Amino acid sequence: MSVLSESLTQLLIPVAALVGIGFALLQWFLVSRVKLSSHDSNNGYKEKLIEADEEEEGINNLEVSIKCTEIQHAISVGATSFLFTQYKYLGIFMCAFSVIIFLFLGSVRGFSTKSEPCTYNQGNTCKPALANAFFSTIAFLLGALTSVLSGFLGMKIATYANARTTLEARKGVGKAFITAFRSGAVMGFLLAANGLLVLYASINLFKLYYGDDWEGLYESITGYGLGGSSVALFGRVGGGIYTKAADVGADLVGKVERNIPEDDPRNPAVIADNVGDNVGDIAGMGSDLFGSYAESTCAALFIASISSFGISHDFTAMSYPLIISSMGIVVCLITTLFATDLFEIKNVSEIEPSLKRQLLISTVLMTAGIATVSFFALPSEFTLFNFGTEKEVKNWHLFFCVAIGLWAGLVIGYITEYYTSNAYSPVQDVADSCRTGAATNVIFGLALGYKSVIIPIFAIAIAIYVSFSLAAMYGIAVAALGMLSTIATGLAIDAYGPISDNAGGIAEMAGMSHKIRERTDALDAAGNTTAAIGKGFAIGSAALVSLALFGAYVSRAGIKSVDVLTPKVFIGLIVGAMLPYWFSAMTMKSVGSAALKMVEEVRRQFNTIPGLMEGRAKPDYTNCVKISTDASLREMIPPGALVMLTPLIAGTFFGVETLAGVLAGALVSGVQVAISASNTGGAWDNAKKYIEVQLFLLVIF
Repeated sequence: MSVLSESLTQLLIPVAALVGIGFALLQWFLVSRVKLSSHDSNNGYKEKLIEADEEEEGINNLEVSIKCTEIQHAISVGATSFLFTQYKYLGIFMCAFSVIIFLFLGSVRGFSTKSEPCTYNQGNTCKPALANAFFSTIAFLLGALTSVLSGFLGMKIATYANARTTLEARKGVGKAFITAFRSGAVMGFLLAANGLLVLYASINLFKLYYGDDWEGLYESITGYGLGGSSVALFGRVGGGIYTKAADVGADLVGKVERNIPEDDPRNPAVIADNVGDNVGDIAGMGSDLFGSYAESTCAALFIASISSFGISHDFTAMSYPLIISSMGIVVCLITTLFATDLFEIKNVSEIEPSLKRQLLISTVLMTAGIATVSFFALPSEFTLFNFGTEKEVKNWHLFFCVAIGLWAGLVIGYITEYYTSNAYSPVQDVADSCRTGAATNVIFGLALGYKSVIIPIFAIAIAIYVSFSLAAMYGIAVAALGMLSTIATGLAIDAYGPISDNAGGIAEMAGMSHKIRERTDALDAAGNTTAAIGKGFAIGSAALVSLALFGAYVSRAGIKSVDVLTPKVFIGLIVGAMLPYWFSAMTMKSVGSAALKMVEEVRRQFNTIPGLMEGRAKPDYTNCVKISTDASLREMIPPGALVMLTPLIAGTFFGVETLAGVLAGALVSGVQVAISASNTGGAWDNAKKYIEVQLFLLVIF
């Protein structure tokens, strides 16, 4: 049995979650101490943001304050309106899909209400299939609601903090950095703590019905992960279409055709662009990482439930994934203090090292935390389910499984930073290639993305091999959890980027000095890199989680082996490998179509509104916001349907072996496409900023 008692485990998990929520609220309070102007009666913030001794020479302090507040309010209203509309669509989808889940699971035994022999725990009886269908559906809805809440809270704190970051930049880059990072930490800790607390509460509430039937209990809990992933899918697709359509429209017409600065208030698409940062990179990424976190935890819990942990009803050992997450919250709390309180940013060059230091400190501390949890929460020896057999495992085996996932995440993060930061040669080479035109820029950018796949794939491959060798599929599931164990810090770093981007936009639109814009641009450049790092973590963890879930599927479907020489499996493999390209084509065309409409609208306004270029008239921001909103909500349905319906169609019409091939092919292909596309985009974005900085320096000197 475990050294840690069940009663202490039942206490520690919710306490850690509540500590995380409390720390998030503290960070929010510290951010809120930067007050907004009293002139913003609509936004609910009443005190002055800028004190008299912070005024800029030659700029009307009161006017700037009012402008910042108005811009923040417009961004907040736009983002909130979009998410509410998106969530209405998602609500309909979730209700419909929950009915499908209930019908599919309930029909397995003909909607039987009688207890039946357990599938894995031979000799015992388990709850009826109808009960499993009902509780799986409830767990699915809980996961979906938690994912929605994670994205929405992230968006609210980001829109709350963007103007505050802008105006703190007047005091120096260090103050602005702390405000942006603390705001990101609010999102990170709320997501990690809420996800843990809701899952813990669900398990204990479900136990009231299931009793000793832990196989049925934890199988139904897997619906929580599915709900989180489903919302994440639509959140990322819808938010991504929104932000990129606005971004392309704003830059093509404003910067290229009209030769006005980025985020210039004369640009009709500028508010839509800033709204997109929040709904895509904040709300979308929050839901995405929550989905990976929930899936990895649920996969580990289910595999443990059919192993010796579940059979012997060792609650502490069963809760090992939850205790890892609890330790992660504590570690991330300590790590955050290094960025906000222990080390002060004094100049621009210290921003990226500080963010990298967050990754390293959290990984080192978490390694020690994993060792502690593995010793106290696990028996010294136990057995784990391994495709119909039992594998003898020691507690230090699981320590290595979680630790290798954690360190693989650090490697992916650092490699992503190397390939997307303008401080290193890959991005500088892409920038240099622009001297000969757009064609060479595209070639260099694509080559960078493809090359950036190599080391992350090896890191994931090594993590898979070691963790599977030591602890079978359970090892892979906890390796994915290890990669996400510092999710609070990862999300803080990721959310920092869009907040800084918005801060720069507000500085430009409010007419603040070039010195302030330089500071916010430096924060934003580091933010582009951190956003790519966040995507790297999401992709890497998703690969490991997908493999663990694939193993659970193969076991549950009774497939003895997946033989690629079998025609059905090989066909599934080829089709599955094609799916990421089909999905990408649909989303890219959606962005292109929406961007075309955005470009046409921005051109129309520049051509038809008298005095717009001279700054004597205001553009119609609302129309551009509407174009992005309508396009994203309309276009997110087909890609989402492709992902959700493909497994149902393949399994129903072609059998479980073909579906196994489809899932394996999609996993292998999707990881490569995702990493290369993410890093190519991040590199292009920072290459653009690198060129702008170099041109500015040439003008000065």
